Amino acid sequence: MARSTVASPRPARRAPRPTSAPGIAVRRGPGVKLILVGVVALSLLLFVAFALGRELGAGTDVARQSAARPVIATPRPALTAAEEGYAQALWTIHNDVKASALKVSVASIQYRTNGIEAPALFLQLDASLVVYRRAEADIQALRPPASFQVHHDDYLRAARLYQQAAAEALKLRDGSRDDHLAAAFPIGQEGGKILRRVGAALWPNEYVPS
Repeated sequence: MARSTVASPRPARRAPRPTSAPGIAVRRGPGVKLILVGVVALSLLLFVAFALGRELGAGTDVARQSAARPVIATPRPALTAAEEGYAQALWTIHNDVKASALKVSVASIQYRTNGIEAPALFLQLDASLVVYRRAEADIQALRPPASFQVHHDDYLRAARLYQQAAAEALKLRDGSRDDHLAAAFPIGQEGGKILRRVGAALWPNEYVPS
């Protein structure tokens, strides 16, 4: 008996994968959008930070330049003819007063350190009294302009303070203790402060001994 032949079934073909129709974009998932938004936001933040940093840096540079820039003092107003004449007249008196004050200061230090004896100190004090009394008389003879009246009165007071200090120190001649020299010191110091104040107004940068 003839063997019947049974044909094996052919495997079914797989259906083709659907493709996007022409002109229609493939839809992206939500993760891609978030990444794009994050990149744009980060870029904006970096740009703002960079611009802010440059602005702050420029402000710091301006502040540093302003701090390093020297401050220019306001120029002093020019003296009038009357003020100039008074300042020149007082300058002559001032030279003698400050020189005498310096000599007395040096002599007092030498006496306290046993560099000189009392007679040498008294000699210098006597000479200074002559200078201070003459200065008082010369200052009173001056006629200051109204703008310099305060300087005139101050300098006159300084000359009298120097006289008072010298007279106090000369009490040592009577055999008194050295306390008189100590008492004379602050009086002379006060006279020196007044001279420095007047000198700063009339003759800037002028050194006046205390």
